[in-house]
Amino acid sequence: MLKDLFGKSKYVTVKSRDNRDKKEESSPDNRLWTKCNECKEIIFNKKLVENLMVCPKCGKHFRLTARDRLAITVDEGSFKEFAEDIYSKDPLDFPNYVEKMVRAKIKTNLNEAVITGEALIGGHQIVIAIMDFNFMGGSMGSVVGEKITLAIEKAIEKKKPLIIFSTAGGARMQEGLLSLMQMAKTSAAVKKIHQAGLLYVCVMTDPTSGGVTASFATLADIIIAEKGALIAFAGPRVIKQTISADLPEGFQKAEFLLEHGMVDRVTPRHKMRDELKAILEIHQDSGVNEYAQ
Repeated sequence: MLKDLFGKSKYVTVKSRDNRDKKEESSPDNRLWTKCNECKEIIFNKKLVENLMVCPKCGKHFRLTARDRLAITVDEGSFKEFAEDIYSKDPLDFPNYVEKMVRAKIKTNLNEAVITGEALIGGHQIVIAIMDFNFMGGSMGSVVGEKITLAIEKAIEKKKPLIIFSTAGGARMQEGLLSLMQMAKTSAAVKKIHQAGLLYVCVMTDPTSGGVTASFATLADIIIAEKGALIAFAGPRVIKQTISADLPEGFQKAEFLLEHGMVDRVTPRHKMRDELKAILEIHQDSGVNEYAQ
């Protein structure tokens, strides 16, 4: 069964706009204005996009798609994708899983919840993986685990630094235990990149939770959190119900985790590219650690 988990496909069929229902046509993505749910400011969408999807009044960071994140992070025209033709099957015959996958592909124009490739940041060669919460909540199924592992192996093969932008709602329940196995798989791969003495940076974006937090996202050499990101294993509501106690203000927010030593930096979106560029410049001559075992 395991060898049938992955299939190959080069193209995703997208419905023409004429065939989409009226509800989709009137979705917020197609409106001229967006309301910030933090400060309640009404923002002109063009201004919001120009500000990298950050509220100009309160600084709230709206979620980005993987492609948009890629566009504002790497050098223009430098990205070369790999493993783009891997997609999930339905190993457990889970009800409606295939239909949900089709809807997710149409919504995001992605085959899975992560894109992987080689690129440049400020002229520095890297391997990069960017997760997309819009694809089934960024859940980590077999293919997400496989693509993250392939990115790590590519970084080791090419002796390049690895940068992963994480966002996830947890394991993908439609794949059951096979999804949970990706935690061990990706963690084992991260150990290999550490042994090779190569730089691994993880940028946690809103939200990063569940099995992704419990595996590769928190095993990086440098852990950066985007400003205001929710970072957790279980959500605040679940924890509050479990321990029957009130939680500290800002619990599981990036700034709270920085204060308590769980992340190394909290960086606003406008400064993220420069931050990564500076890190790469510091490590550009590191190569393979001669003391790696």
